Amino acid sequence: MWPYISTLIPSAGMLYLLYVVVKHLVEGDRRERAAHAKWERQEDEKDRRREEEESRRKSHS
Repeated sequence: MWPYISTLIPSAGMLYLLYVVVKHLVEGDRRERAAHAKWERQEDEKDRRREEEESRRKSHS
């Protein structure tokens, strides 16, 4: 029985390592997408404020 178990241990270890790597890749991608979406919202807000400021300047001129 022991030879069979000792044969499967390296494969199980590699499978676990693959799982950990893929898990971190997916989490990193999710965080990157969230950060990019936040950045886009901030840029959209800046653009909206600039447009409002420009329209105020034009209406006062």
